[in-house]
Amino acid sequence: MKRFMSTIIAFGLMSSAPVRAAEYYANKSIEMLIGADVGGGYDIYARLVARHLGKYIGGTPTIIARNMPGAGSAIAGGHLARMAAKDGSVIGALMPGAIMGRLLDERASNLFDPTKFVYIGTADSGTRICLTHKDSKVKNYTDAIANKVIFAASQAGGATRDYAALHNHATATKFEIISGYKGTSDILLAIERGEVSGMCGFDWSSLKSQKPDWIRDKTINILVQDGIDPEPELTRMGVPQIWSFIKDETDRKAVQLILSQQLFGRSYVVPPDTNRDAVEILRKAFTAAMQDHDLLADAERIRIGITYSSGEKLQEVVQRVYASSKEVIDRAKRIIEP
Repeated sequence: MKRFMSTIIAFGLMSSAPVRAAEYYANKSIEMLIGADVGGGYDIYARLVARHLGKYIGGTPTIIARNMPGAGSAIAGGHLARMAAKDGSVIGALMPGAIMGRLLDERASNLFDPTKFVYIGTADSGTRICLTHKDSKVKNYTDAIANKVIFAASQAGGATRDYAALHNHATATKFEIISGYKGTSDILLAIERGEVSGMCGFDWSSLKSQKPDWIRDKTINILVQDGIDPEPELTRMGVPQIWSFIKDETDRKAVQLILSQQLFGRSYVVPPDTNRDAVEILRKAFTAAMQDHDLLADAERIRIGITYSSGEKLQEVVQRVYASSKEVIDRAKRIIEP
């Protein structure tokens, strides 16, 4: 009799698990908090995820996208850490600079600790580029080392500023950095208007999505690709990697540390101490969504790539990079200063 009752109890526990998962989000909504302006690459990716994630979450909650730009996603990160509910009803889409900033920038916001966020996954971990307008005197990376050229950038902590500085310090380019642009959409307009010659730290996937005609019509020169590994499409186009131009070994290690943030290219997080059941549901749903035929077709239509990594992998990487040696961290900090 006892064995019979144990079997019934065990069966009841197993069969009730998926019901609880469905019930958790039933009649609820989820806020997708985007730490970037409308129309940029981060916004495009986050809204893509918001359109498709809900169908893989039991209870099919409505996912509502809301932009909270500012300070390279630090404002959104602070809201997530301090004010957002910890029940899985808020997901943050944060720029990599918000995750790496506290490690590399002493002036970075202390509103949150990136290692405390719970990582759900990333939709892309792609390569970044430096580019100039076709009318610029700088046509290739060798030109950039030999000639001064004006590059637009956002504020501290933004990839467009940090990566331009990285190239100046690690490879002796002569980018004159003009900071203060609101976001990449404004920078692209400035390049079109001839206010500046180019930019660094721009995601290759974002260029293909936002300005495919620039690639098709050869409106720009792509100077270099920034990534731990080569990007096949750019390599076929003859675009060199940054590693060809770094001579100092400590600089190489520091740049490797900085570029590791690209794993967090389109990362999604929930607040520290978020309900564990909600985290498990969201991670499983995110994994399924990244393989969804409709999402992938949608991504192809808007010309963006999907390179998925799990929340568990992101959690491991963020812990590892924050444990880097002081020598490498100190050099990385100096490299990204204008």
